[in-house]
Amino acid sequence: MTHSLQIRLRSSWTKTAFGWLLLMTCASAFAQAPPPPQIAARGYILQDFQSGRVLAALNADQRMEPASLTKLMTAYLVFDELRSGKIKLGDPVTISETAWRTEGSRTFAQVGTQISVENLIKGMIVQSGNDATVALAEHVAGTETVFASMMNQRAQMLGMANSHFMNSTGLPDPQHYTTARDLATLTRTLIRDFPQYYKWYSLREFTFNGITQPNRNLLLGRDPTVDGVKTGHTESAGFCLVSSALRDGMRLISVVLGTASEQARASESQTLLNYGFRFYETHRLYAANKPLTTTRVWKGETEQLPLGLNRDLYLTIPRGQYKKMAAAMSVTPQIIAPVKKGQPYGAVSVTLEGKEVVKQPLVALQKVDEGGMWRRSVDSILLMFE
Repeated sequence: MTHSLQIRLRSSWTKTAFGWLLLMTCASAFAQAPPPPQIAARGYILQDFQSGRVLAALNADQRMEPASLTKLMTAYLVFDELRSGKIKLGDPVTISETAWRTEGSRTFAQVGTQISVENLIKGMIVQSGNDATVALAEHVAGTETVFASMMNQRAQMLGMANSHFMNSTGLPDPQHYTTARDLATLTRTLIRDFPQYYKWYSLREFTFNGITQPNRNLLLGRDPTVDGVKTGHTESAGFCLVSSALRDGMRLISVVLGTASEQARASESQTLLNYGFRFYETHRLYAANKPLTTTRVWKGETEQLPLGLNRDLYLTIPRGQYKKMAAAMSVTPQIIAPVKKGQPYGAVSVTLEGKEVVKQPLVALQKVDEGGMWRRSVDSILLMFE
């Protein structure tokens, strides 16, 4: 949903606004929604894709085994290599004996044969083939050990502070772990950065080497709004599922870890998704890089500075509460050139029933260089009377 709240302008602002990031606060403002359902899992999280608001969670920051959910990070790195042009979908990959011998679920790639990157990706995503996954890791990094180092570097870059990877597949290892929250972060980033490849997560089956295997994500056959993402299972990790669904423009991501069965991970994920869609709605209030106001710039080449947001402002709220929201904008007084593009000069604040629920910096949408001597001199005099 896309709406624009009418913004009222506050008359003054303080420098403490500088550098403010998006803040989701005041949980009491959302008391209209009922509490989340009980979920039979060791840990889980339900998060809105656009706003990032967490709608339900249990043990979301507790380190757990990800099993084949690990392949989401493997896929992210492979997609990034495709984006940079270092590898191509049609590149042939020779299957090593190491990849061929990898235990667990398989795409049934034969040692010494050459398989395209695209087919290996589909084997990894749909069939959760460990042989295909290791072959991709070796193609990108030379060895799976080096690839695991790349996974950990990327995890840190994405803010996955409680994750550490020892392999590309998710086979058990004491030092191989992540959290429900970190997996949600990874999934949000993957969907946002690689929509052209994310579509493969909705494939119901994949055939390779004459063998057709179904996607183990049971929600793909039950809920037409679900379009991904990945299953995982080992004896120690239990049955795990990261799922995502898009309904009426609102996307939710559910991460469920450590359930008792394949059916349980699907049903518990469905319960979480249904809860989120039933009781919450997400609105894009303001678009990025669009002027929300203009303000005076002193001692600059130009006198007017457009201010706006450097990213879209989304808000997830209980259903039926939109009309109770209000927005206010505060602008820093006496802005003096030079001005850098993207520099904060105030904030947009949104309240629900009088309680602040989101605040985002108001930034310069263009640079303003320092004006000439005459302009600086005149403005210096005028500022004395401000």
